[in-house]
Amino acid sequence: MIPDMAEKRLNNKVALVTGAGSRGSLTGTGEATAILFARHGAKVLLADLDQGRARATERQIADEGGNASVFVANVTDEPACRALVDACIDRYGRIDILVNNVGALGPGKVTDIEDEVWSRALDGNLKSAALVSKFAVPQMAADGGGSIIHVSSIDGLRAGASHNVPYSVAKGGLVTLTKAMAVHHGRDNIRVNCIAPGHIHAPFVASMTEEQLELRRRAGPLGITGDAWDVAWAAVFLASDEARWISGVILPIDAGLLAATPLAVIDNLI
Repeated sequence: MIPDMAEKRLNNKVALVTGAGSRGSLTGTGEATAILFARHGAKVLLADLDQGRARATERQIADEGGNASVFVANVTDEPACRALVDACIDRYGRIDILVNNVGALGPGKVTDIEDEVWSRALDGNLKSAALVSKFAVPQMAADGGGSIIHVSSIDGLRAGASHNVPYSVAKGGLVTLTKAMAVHHGRDNIRVNCIAPGHIHAPFVASMTEEQLELRRRAGPLGITGDAWDVAWAAVFLASDEARWISGVILPIDAGLLAATPLAVIDNLI
């Protein structure tokens, strides 16, 4: 449901969302976040490496009467990150919200590490967020503050079901980056928080079997499947003035999974 003007929580705000392109038949977290931001009154700059995917998100927002535009950028490249932030200022005059949502896979145990995979995971998940923030923070500070949201993973907090050390280490780095930035830039009225999605039903599960998907659902104490929209709603809250006194928080969106030990959910798995 699209909110009316009285219910819009991000009116007159400008948001920059990285990894905002669509990802096929299943909605991704960046796509869902950008759409909900626009529905709640924000002007949204959609950053993505794939122009076609970003345009698909832009079209959906435009069809609903929202305001969004596309900027193609490789956010692991420092000059591209500077250009991205400059484009947001040129088009919309300010940045109130930054969502660092870009991710990159990194499979394998520590004994399996390959240099290229390690670098791609660290660059895609962690370096990208740091570099975009490097240029966004001074702009936010000059305009009186804002909200930065990093998208990590529960795999950045606990060892996951998959052997994905490069990915997990990078996502864990986002947790540390969140806390450091929250402290360093709090006096600039910049809030920095982190969302840690759990076993959500999103594009990366496309190759999973029905048995694997069912196991993921049953592992969470709530016993229901989450999706990108659950993550996006958390981002709307953290971006809004309702969260004005919240900073440095790591928010799992995981059906209660991190609240349990493995044995605590054994009845759900057998």
